[in-house]
Amino acid sequence: MNKLISLFIVLFFVQTSLAEVSGSAEGEGQYDRLILRGGYVIDGTGAPAYGPVDIVIEKDRITEIRNVGTPGIAINPDVRPKKGNREIDAHGKFILPGFIDLHSHIHSLNSEQGVSSDYIFKLQLGHGITTIRSVGTFDDERIMGFKKRSAKNEITAPRILAYPIFEDFMNSDISSPEAARKRVREIKKDGGDGIKFFGSPEEILWAALDEAKKQGLQTTMHHAQLDVIHANVLTTSAHGLNSMEHWYGLPEALFEDRIVQDYPTDYIYNNEQDRFGQAGRLWKQAAKPGSKKWNEVMETLLARDFALDPTFTIYLASRDLMRMSRAIWHDEYTMPALWEFYRPNRHSHGAYWYYWTTEDEIEWKNNFKLWMQFINEYKNRGGKVGIGSDTGYIYSLYGFGYIQELELMQEAGFHPLEVIRAATKIGAQIIKKDSEIGTIQVGKKADFVIVDENPVQNLKVLYGTGAIKLNDDTGKVERVGGVRWTIKDGIVYDAAKLRADVRKMVRDAKIKAGISLDKPLSVSNVPVE
Repeated sequence: MNKLISLFIVLFFVQTSLAEVSGSAEGEGQYDRLILRGGYVIDGTGAPAYGPVDIVIEKDRITEIRNVGTPGIAINPDVRPKKGNREIDAHGKFILPGFIDLHSHIHSLNSEQGVSSDYIFKLQLGHGITTIRSVGTFDDERIMGFKKRSAKNEITAPRILAYPIFEDFMNSDISSPEAARKRVREIKKDGGDGIKFFGSPEEILWAALDEAKKQGLQTTMHHAQLDVIHANVLTTSAHGLNSMEHWYGLPEALFEDRIVQDYPTDYIYNNEQDRFGQAGRLWKQAAKPGSKKWNEVMETLLARDFALDPTFTIYLASRDLMRMSRAIWHDEYTMPALWEFYRPNRHSHGAYWYYWTTEDEIEWKNNFKLWMQFINEYKNRGGKVGIGSDTGYIYSLYGFGYIQELELMQEAGFHPLEVIRAATKIGAQIIKKDSEIGTIQVGKKADFVIVDENPVQNLKVLYGTGAIKLNDDTGKVERVGGVRWTIKDGIVYDAAKLRADVRKMVRDAKIKAGISLDKPLSVSNVPVE
């Protein structure tokens, strides 16, 4: 009977995943010879923009990068590569490596978010994200199916690395080290690239991490507060953990005068206002910047080549709920079902606005300052810091939240070129794919982001809604930017069309639900007339 049930579940998720995405890829190519003509290159290494250049792509590989001139001087046609099967006029535009999102969830129509993978993938590709690390949704078979179909470019989707969840730490059925090792081997057999952990009893967690090393699986962890006393970043990295998500487990490793954070006596973890409210008061309990303990923890993590994936963006509403809930993209790009999931309620994860206060926001603003200081210093001292979004929760929208993360990295102290490096080269290093992707280099995969405006000057031009700019010639306010083309594996996606497809999905869903198209969505209620 158990085998029949398991087979039914597998078939259900496969059928659901097939129904969720377009039957075929909507991009154009691959081409025998695709040429990007005359753009300025930001190559992902941290180097400044250069060009104009012509980039030659054959199938899915970069075969030539030719510098063809100097800005302000007409390009001599004699120095340019010969004609291609397809050419893109990139004169005056900026060409970047495809972005890597280290923390993605491929939610489904059957999830609490109630959105299709097609919706998610188009928002991601529409913002230049060509590779995602899927860090678990408890439906491994479905994710593996997407991974395989994306690798064959059968669907419109970023490249997918699958990091299944080791176990549901609040409803665990892994009760021994032997069972832990079996689960790790199962993930490897099923095609996983790595594992995401939350927390487990020590003997189970250490056995799983040991087995992951033996199986050649990468590992990352959200250090859940229920297990963080024995599993902070110092203990987990000592047992071979490769990277961490968010920041839980880091300030706890920096404690000097306590073992347990200063929980209120009536705190209940499952009450998410308790959980997130107190999380915003955690960094001030840790060792001060520049202290002996601060340096000891940082030096230990650096020596272990431990990678950090902060996901600042997913906590942005905690310091400014009004700003995040009124973000300009919600009205046209946020599905009604997803909006309902975001709004204050006790059922949805991350909808903890039961009575969010000014004090809560101030604590989170101060929390961000210390957290960002550690992250920036870690980068400055040679540590790996990547870009992940965790979108689909807490008023953070797929694609848009990723660009917010880029802006937050700049706020933390990263130069915009360092931000782009984190989003490309460093992300590729963290997922062990830097020989294939992450920088614009001959021989590597043809993954690109092409945008009309200079993102080093203003990261906002990467948003699907663009950036506001006054046209001094006309005196009119315009929107400029938005990714123009996203190229993955040499396949060209019209990013503007992908975003238009999403807007239509949202519009159709609102009409079907009887939701007004004229009034903005509201935190307190969804206007229905």
